[in-house]
Amino acid sequence: MNEEKTPQASPSEPTTSETELMRKHQEEAKEYKDKYLLLLAEVDNTRKRMQKEKQEMTRFAIENVMAEVLQPIDNLENALKCADAMSKEVQNWAMGFQMILSQFKDVLNNHGVVAFHSEGTDFDPHKHEAVEIEETSDFPEGMVIKEFVKGYKCGERIIRAARVKVSKKPSSSENSSE
Repeated sequence: MNEEKTPQASPSEPTTSETELMRKHQEEAKEYKDKYLLLLAEVDNTRKRMQKEKQEMTRFAIENVMAEVLQPIDNLENALKCADAMSKEVQNWAMGFQMILSQFKDVLNNHGVVAFHSEGTDFDPHKHEAVEIEETSDFPEGMVIKEFVKGYKCGERIIRAARVKVSKKPSSSENSSE
């Protein structure tokens, strides 16, 4: 019996088909690894985005509550302005209410809510609500000449616009009649 010997690859050298199969498996492994890393990054970004949205929602909720508290604070301030002209007993009561008002203002300050000054500044529709316009030549056009209700902001965000009176140049028909 003549046995033909077929050439066999040594155990240390893979055949061509084995090499192609290994390359194919390496490419698949790399593809799966890339997909895994991409999904891992997406999950991390989603977590960060949700955390940021939660912080913003909490901040907006606090600011909205603070905005609702501003009207009673204004009313309390207005009531306390008249206390000096009242009897001694009423002035003693007013002193207690002044302390309560200070506590409310401390709460606002602790949350970054501060009043801003408007008189003498240029009218800004983002910060001011014009409730009255006065034609006058005493002030430049568009200047806030009186503040009726204080405006408040938290950082750069306006919590409540100031209600103001704004100057306007007199119309030319009035000038010609004078």
